[in-house]
Amino acid sequence: MRLRIPNIHTRPNEVPMVAETATGSDVEVAGAQEMNEKDGTQVTSKAEEDTVTPEFQHGVQMAQAMNQVWTREHLIAAYIIIWVINFIQGFGSGITGTLTPYVTSSFQAHSLTATTSIISSLIAGLWKLPYAKILDVWGRPQGFALMVASTVLGFIMMAGCTNVTTYCAAQVFYQVGYTAIDFTITIFVADTSSLKNRAWWIAYTASPWLIVTWCYGPATNRVLESIGFRWGFGIWAIVYPIVCAPLFWLMWHNLKKAEKQGLIPKQDSGRTWRESVIYYAVQFDVVGILLIATGLSLFLLSFSLYSYQAEQWKSPMIICFLVFGILLSAFFSVWEAKFAPVTFVPWHLMKDRTVIFTFAMVAAIYSGYNVWYDYFYSMLIVVFNTSVRDATYILNIYTIGATFWCLVVGIIIRYNGRLKWIALYFGVPVNLLGVGLMIKFRHPDTSIGWIVMCQIFVAFGGGTLVICEQMTVMAVSTQQNIPAILAFEFMIANIGSSIGSAIAAAMWTGLFPTNLAKYLPASALPDLQTIYGDLTVQSSYAIGTPERDGINKAYGETQKLMVVASTCLYATIIVWVSLWREINVKGMKQNKGMTM
Repeated sequence: MRLRIPNIHTRPNEVPMVAETATGSDVEVAGAQEMNEKDGTQVTSKAEEDTVTPEFQHGVQMAQAMNQVWTREHLIAAYIIIWVINFIQGFGSGITGTLTPYVTSSFQAHSLTATTSIISSLIAGLWKLPYAKILDVWGRPQGFALMVASTVLGFIMMAGCTNVTTYCAAQVFYQVGYTAIDFTITIFVADTSSLKNRAWWIAYTASPWLIVTWCYGPATNRVLESIGFRWGFGIWAIVYPIVCAPLFWLMWHNLKKAEKQGLIPKQDSGRTWRESVIYYAVQFDVVGILLIATGLSLFLLSFSLYSYQAEQWKSPMIICFLVFGILLSAFFSVWEAKFAPVTFVPWHLMKDRTVIFTFAMVAAIYSGYNVWYDYFYSMLIVVFNTSVRDATYILNIYTIGATFWCLVVGIIIRYNGRLKWIALYFGVPVNLLGVGLMIKFRHPDTSIGWIVMCQIFVAFGGGTLVICEQMTVMAVSTQQNIPAILAFEFMIANIGSSIGSAIAAAMWTGLFPTNLAKYLPASALPDLQTIYGDLTVQSSYAIGTPERDGINKAYGETQKLMVVASTCLYATIIVWVSLWREINVKGMKQNKGMTM
């Protein structure tokens, strides 16, 4: 399908950038700037360009000052190093994730594999909220160094662990560091790129996955056959500091260069230690972070742990988690709107319609995705009789396709500038087409080629929306608020994924056993529970036998309804994207100094 690109010139009724008042009614001005009324181009005075924004927090002022002393050669080198870091990040995470079941099995605790993943992923996700403030208050290089140290500590602990408890703690340190390094790189790109080029540079930083996806599987096999899982972890404790040190040096070198030139305001506080504690508690919005982090952790844990409870959703613990999670999140909104001296995200920005409906779109995308994706691997193995390798390749179509297509979308945004049109007229319909066609093709006796076609549609549509969702919230924000607003977006994605997985699990446990009882031959009904609970047993029946045909029909009927539910969630995206404001990033200037 060819993407038709409309006229790239600004339309008469479309303004590249509109100043925002304190009420947040339109697009926010990202830094001191003026617009030439005749041609719509931006005019920035030399004085404005060479100063930091006084009202911004110290870490953001340091980032602005660094931009003014970067040389083009240093910035290009930084982006090359970022690509290498992301390659190592992807390669290491692929190997680490694959090795986890072998580690837990070595301690006779394979059943705790999922629990280890749940805890580490939850803490790592929540950590982004305070970490966004660390970047704004203390600085980008300091946060980056801290998170590299956390990652290395995690690898060292994984290499030397002697029980599952230690391994779980190691996973927390690793996941916190891994996600925060990735987040820091995104913020670095936001600091050092113009808005019109930012979509492409974000896609560029993700491009190592085009290679990593095919590499980590064979590499993991070699690790297990040769050095063993302990050195499979330990080697990364050596590689990470070596690979990350050049980027840290470049940031630190230019930070000190800016300090020597007097570009960074000096902070002689004169505070006592007690006053400093109170000051940083206010600057970090500790009360707000505690409210939202605790609320979201309880809410997300309910979706992760309900299946382990005998009464599942009726369990008193799960009900308490849900109720208190929602209440604390509501209290966070009240605190930010009425009482916070320094807000985590400016309240007028949280009321911005583009931000609200972008968050709604993110929730719909990730919940809908997990509904159709969670049991997709099982269907490939059983119904389509693919090998583990081929099933993995099919699952990776989304990663490969979306990563490639993001680069294309970045180029389109670079020359067209408009975010809403490409999301609404390409991303949404292509995504919806891919998921909707699965209703027709996720059945026995369907060629696997049709499944691959659907995955390609979803990859191209999803790749478009993933880029646009990040660009919209950055475009309506200031440089200071970008870390916080992106951290919030990540949490919305986590919530959507958890809800989607809960819907998928509920539909699977409710529909699949019933369909098995309906389609299995009478001779296999005594083994129904075993068949239901074991993928290996399901795929052990020969193709063409009544048992295998019955299992395949049960899969088809169940998956059809799951894809219908997913399509309904995706359909709401049309509404959410339609309600975005029209934003043209070509005429917007958000950062001062040298940018890519």
